[in-house]
Amino acid sequence: MLDFDFLSAIAREAGKAIMEVYDTDFEVERKDDRSPITLADKRSHNIIVDSLRRRYPDIPVLSEEGKEVPFKIRRNWDRFWLVDPLDGTKEFVKRNGEFTVNIALVEDGMPVVGIIHIPVTGRLFVADVRKGCWEMTGSGRRRLKVAQVSTNGPVRVVRSRSHPTRGLHDFLSLIPSYRIINQGSALKFCAVAGGEADFYPRFGPTWEWDTAAGQAIVTAAGGIMLCMSGKPFVYNKENLLNGPFIVSSSMEWLRGTGILEMASKLLL
Repeated sequence: MLDFDFLSAIAREAGKAIMEVYDTDFEVERKDDRSPITLADKRSHNIIVDSLRRRYPDIPVLSEEGKEVPFKIRRNWDRFWLVDPLDGTKEFVKRNGEFTVNIALVEDGMPVVGIIHIPVTGRLFVADVRKGCWEMTGSGRRRLKVAQVSTNGPVRVVRSRSHPTRGLHDFLSLIPSYRIINQGSALKFCAVAGGEADFYPRFGPTWEWDTAAGQAIVTAAGGIMLCMSGKPFVYNKENLLNGPFIVSSSMEWLRGTGILEMASKLLL
């Protein structure tokens, strides 16, 4: 039985450690792929991974900052934690506040539990795809539900603030009317789950730890996340790099607009 109070607490503890670094003149290093990493990433990783291993010793952990677990071992995992200790390090470096702590539980290739914490604002999102999605507040919790796409107004499309995607403009031109919302990190998933956005298409590369908690949160709130081909978006692949995907508040809207067919053609 999972303890969501415990999971929420370690996300907040990691967020506190991140903010302690955020408020200093921190150094930025570069990983092998040239992406940035800071002391905040490392401290958050240690807090989350150590806590999960102590509380749930039988569930393995895969974290962005500990991703060297070989596939010959991972392939036997039917249940594991998938963690991004600091999603949106570029936003962290820019000091714009749009970064998150992401914790997901993956079962049989699908995220079933998601925790996303926004350290700067203190917002915390908790999801169990079998029970629902909530934002935890000072007075309790608020259930989240995706919005119905408006048939009159523009579709609210959320896109990455720091990772522009080639071909996105051409894809969006296929939608009659839309309004762009720019956000960083996993905030885009939270925007769809909370009814603040309708649609999040992503052509550019992401990693499994970038998306797992967000997918659980969107799914638990009644939304959908699919590969651009329309197939389910799965995890624990041999190559942890994700392909293009679509997040939507409505499967009916996707089918009605023919967007999946458009997306498949753009990928050819």
